[in-house]
Amino acid sequence: MALDLRLDGAVVLVTGGTRGVGAGIASVFRQAGASVVTCGRTGEAAPGFVRCDVRDPADVTRLVDEVVSRHGRLDVLVNNAGGAPFADTATASPRFHDKVVALNLLAPLTVAQAANAVMQKQDGGGVIVNVSSVSALRPSPGTAAYGAAKAGLDNLTGTLAVEWAPKVRVNALDVGMVRTEASDHYGDPAAVGATVPLGRLAEPEEVGRCAVFLASPLASYVSGARLAVHGGGESPAYLSAAERTGVK
Repeated sequence: MALDLRLDGAVVLVTGGTRGVGAGIASVFRQAGASVVTCGRTGEAAPGFVRCDVRDPADVTRLVDEVVSRHGRLDVLVNNAGGAPFADTATASPRFHDKVVALNLLAPLTVAQAANAVMQKQDGGGVIVNVSSVSALRPSPGTAAYGAAKAGLDNLTGTLAVEWAPKVRVNALDVGMVRTEASDHYGDPAAVGATVPLGRLAEPEEVGRCAVFLASPLASYVSGARLAVHGGGESPAYLSAAERTGVK
């Protein structure tokens, strides 16, 4: 088989695909030749965009039906919509936690169910890529419900890969810090990037390339996997302490 990352003719749905990481993912899929549909709760009417609240099962059903009505199929779902503001865990309300878990865990499950129902009937099946986070793998102070939800999404990825095989492959990207319009909320991007072994934040398109790989024939035997996209993770705090005290 030729080593080809082209996805000409594929129909791809990217949730939350109008800005930030989602926009980068959608852009790379378009570069690979795919027809891309994006969705979000807000956004200007434009070709390839469908307004949808992915936390609403009825809205999700309408979204997937519209994709199939427009394009006749659905080959790839990228569950990208998610996120959470910083909140002190001790004082955050139950309603706040409910919303975070609904967006980052239950919504991806709902969209995946709707996509799977279409993919199982297609000769070529389909691919689901869940955009998770390094917060699933380590403590997540200030975003406790988010980290817990992403850990659940990683577990869900493996479960769906077993249940929906062999027609549908399901994988996750455990994404680290990415340079977006919101990245300065966490401090100076250069200073934050210096804590990463590769010395910088990721660009949204770099996450997109990983998603395209998982959706492509090059990953045809990859399912139930979690691909870390974090630039090497985070340098251990003891190394910084050692440098400050002159210990090598």
